[in-house]
Amino acid sequence: MGSLDVLVPLLCLMSTTALGKTTVDDGMHVKIKGTIGVITDNNSRNGKEEIVAVKMAMQDFYHSSNQSFDLQIRDSHGDPLQAALAARDLIDTQKVKAIIGPDTWKETTLVADICSQNMTPVLSLADATPNWSTLKWPYLVQISRNQFKQMKAVAAIVQSFEWYNVNIIYDDTDSSSTRMFSHLYRDLSVSGIHISNVLTIPPLSSSSLPQELEKLRNSYCRVFVVNLSVPLAINLFQTAKELKMMEKGYVWIVTDPLTSLVHSLNSSTISSMQGIVGVKSYFPEIGLHYKDFYSKFRKKFSSENPHELNNEPGIFAARAYDAVWTLSLSMIQIKNKKDQMLLDKILLNNFTGLSGKIHFTDQKLDPSDTFQIINVMGKDYKEIGFWTNGLGFSNIIGQNATFNFSMKELGQVLWPGRPWGTPRGWIPALDKPLRIGVPVLATLKQFITVIQDPTENTTTFRGFTIDLFRETMELLPYHLPYKFYPFNDTYDNLVKQVYLKNFDAVIDVTIISYRYQYAEFSQPYTDPGVVMVVPLKSKVDHRGWLFMKPFTKTMWLLILAMVIYNGFILWMLERRHSPEITGDKLHSNLSKMVMVVWLFVALIITQTYTANLASMLTTERFEPTIDNIDQLRNSNIRVGYSSGSFLKHYVEKVLQFHPENMRNYGELEEYAEAFRRKEIGAAFLEVPAAKIFLANYCKEFIQAGPLYKIGGFGFAFARGSPLVPDVNKALLDLVETGKVRELENKMLASEECEDTKVNGETESLSPNSFWVLFILTAGTSTFSLLVYVFRRRMRNRRLRFEISVPKATRAQRNCGGGVAGHVRVVDGCASGVAMGVSVASSRILCRLRGLDW
Repeated sequence: MGSLDVLVPLLCLMSTTALGKTTVDDGMHVKIKGTIGVITDNNSRNGKEEIVAVKMAMQDFYHSSNQSFDLQIRDSHGDPLQAALAARDLIDTQKVKAIIGPDTWKETTLVADICSQNMTPVLSLADATPNWSTLKWPYLVQISRNQFKQMKAVAAIVQSFEWYNVNIIYDDTDSSSTRMFSHLYRDLSVSGIHISNVLTIPPLSSSSLPQELEKLRNSYCRVFVVNLSVPLAINLFQTAKELKMMEKGYVWIVTDPLTSLVHSLNSSTISSMQGIVGVKSYFPEIGLHYKDFYSKFRKKFSSENPHELNNEPGIFAARAYDAVWTLSLSMIQIKNKKDQMLLDKILLNNFTGLSGKIHFTDQKLDPSDTFQIINVMGKDYKEIGFWTNGLGFSNIIGQNATFNFSMKELGQVLWPGRPWGTPRGWIPALDKPLRIGVPVLATLKQFITVIQDPTENTTTFRGFTIDLFRETMELLPYHLPYKFYPFNDTYDNLVKQVYLKNFDAVIDVTIISYRYQYAEFSQPYTDPGVVMVVPLKSKVDHRGWLFMKPFTKTMWLLILAMVIYNGFILWMLERRHSPEITGDKLHSNLSKMVMVVWLFVALIITQTYTANLASMLTTERFEPTIDNIDQLRNSNIRVGYSSGSFLKHYVEKVLQFHPENMRNYGELEEYAEAFRRKEIGAAFLEVPAAKIFLANYCKEFIQAGPLYKIGGFGFAFARGSPLVPDVNKALLDLVETGKVRELENKMLASEECEDTKVNGETESLSPNSFWVLFILTAGTSTFSLLVYVFRRRMRNRRLRFEISVPKATRAQRNCGGGVAGHVRVVDGCASGVAMGVSVASSRILCRLRGLDW
């Protein structure tokens, strides 16, 4: 059908100069190519628009192609039976080739059945056609676009303004309304939006409508989604205005068909709909073809319907116009009277009409992906922007469009009551404070303390949770009165009270999955999890050898090696001065340098050793009596848990402890006594309880094993409560500003005790801490040794030189008289001190010469 893509725009351009007449003969004989039937409700606004549009389409097609068709229009009065009779008349009497219409699904089912029996194609203008319809009626073609995606646009609007609860009002006139509701319900649920109330309005229920709306008015939800026919919608909004439900705080979102006919409503009706937001079928109102159609339609519509105040065309006119062109283009290609061939030609159409792209898939037009967002204000409505499936909201349509997932980006919206600020979407009952349930049997008195004074008939509520709840309520963007009520039963029964509507909310409860069937929870305000608490035991060491613990074995060996090494160096340096190594006086300067460095290093090592040993002697070391739950299970040791909580089920089913080995306790003090009496070997506590317990008994008990992620304390509200998002935001603010930590520290301040060193041995020190000192002393000793060796070798070389000199010369030089002040004579043998020869060397030298020293 590529030729149609060229043919149709050409014909449309040619038609822009045509006159608006139904029959054109120009004095010439015009051959009729066939008859087209139309069934519509002539008294409805959409029916009036369709009648004018199909007449204009017939004229435009004739002036564009010189092809003419006979047009037979029948009025169904909106009655399915009348529509069926009209279809029978058109087929049997008028011999129509195809039928356009009707608008409702009830009418369409009867007409489609008759047309399929007679193999006559019917182009339905009904919005919601089920998928199975073409299988049952093979000659049914849907020329209107499926509007189910419109419900996604509604969900996107609700989500944009963070409304989490809505009321739905729809009619149950036919199955198409039910299908629209099911799509709306699904799309809202996927977006996390709760449906508070559903109101179905039968066609003849005007008498009961005020009572039904009064029930909705008394509920907290103020967001309404309306999917009604135009007459029912008009009655609804007039009644709502009388009940003062079109004022500040209310939100009304409407869909087709009402939004596509807003332009046709009178001023009285529009005045009762001020501030509503609508999702409207979109079709491009641009181009020369549409401008010509728009101009001629207004003139023709005004002439045929003088009592209508508004003469602008809507989506219904555009669809009817395209339906005539679709049939006309198909019929001029038929050379014989085979109706099946006409159906095939219809389905092969592929062109751009007034309502958009005309292309059929499974005998239906492609569904709409783009919808217009409107806001009723004044005497008309304002076009706010567009919503496109998969892309979001935008101010314009086209390649330059910028999409956002929030409708807030489209600009200001006028809501009912004319406030520019976004309505909250719900209204708390200010005259009826929230009933807040507080557990009397709370395990943690630091979290909840309920003091009842029967004499004064008063009840006082204190504790961390009470303070946190009050801080949370203060951060809400509105004033919300509340009152605490004591509840003397288990936590599970406390949560059920919300489901039974005895309480509006309860506090200080653990967030558990099975409790979600009764209530909805805020985010946890404590660390979630369960931990195991066990007694401490002293870690016994071989204390007789404790003096060896400050240093590692390697360190001790290194110290011993350095002592031996430095002792050897000192002996080497001092032995020529005192061969017997006695006395406390060092003669050599090198020895003194070695000793100074070694004493410096030894002083540091000694001080470190003393400090480390003192720490080991004074610090008591502890360890848990039990390391893991496997040890508990294998030893059949009894464990404790909190009575009235979910822990019984968790310890038994998840941690797999036998019920006979489980004991429940109420208050934290009971756990401590049970441990001391050896009734239990371990206790499983939630993290907040464990913190308080260990703060009280940090010298006796310790947390052992892993953290089991579960729960956390939170506030419970009724399912779908609009308070939950605001409370969650307030709790986040309290966490981020440190207020929760401040309240927690305040609670634990009076419970703190000195921490106990658990498994925290004072480590033995290794050479890594002293390597610089050891290098210093070893280097000094080695350097001194090298200097000594070098000097000794120099003396030995000089000695060998003296021995090699002739005897007479040697005696003259070494055994003569003393040189003044420098040579000492002893029995005729001299020591040449001036020559640098030592006393010992001189003695040996004289003896070699045979002389006495």
